Amino acid sequence: MENDISLLDIKEIIRLLPHRYPFLLVDRILEGEKYKSLVGLKNVSMNEPFFQGHFPSEPIMPGVLILEGMAQVGGILAFYSIPEMVGEKLIYFAGIDKVRFRRPVVPGDQLIYEMEVLKHKGKIWKMDGKAKVNDEVAAEAEFMAAFA
Repeated sequence: MENDISLLDIKEIIRLLPHRYPFLLVDRILEGEKYKSLVGLKNVSMNEPFFQGHFPSEPIMPGVLILEGMAQVGGILAFYSIPEMVGEKLIYFAGIDKVRFRRPVVPGDQLIYEMEVLKHKGKIWKMDGKAKVNDEVAAEAEFMAAFA
């Protein structure tokens, strides 16, 4: 199907998103469908710069960065769905609701970000997001974003 999104590597992610190291929090896109859903992956390494201070004796990925990774996958979905926006517009957070953190994310974990479109109208997107480790929900939230 032409709407299916198959594996996207880091080069394609960089083409779609303006984020760069150390703030690019998606390594790969696994699957999805334009205007509907997208699944992304982040390999969490001890080499991440935030582990130096969060926390040195008990490294835990900051929750806001887990949310940011989900938002980046949502941005990739929006850009991939409307390719004429790539390089022309940015997509910004417009809101976040129903945030819950269920388990810590630590070095060695592989985060799977699952984003599902709840509503899309014009330049506004509302998505449901989950971040999972070994099929266990680590974080979840509803996101609003807008092209500007």
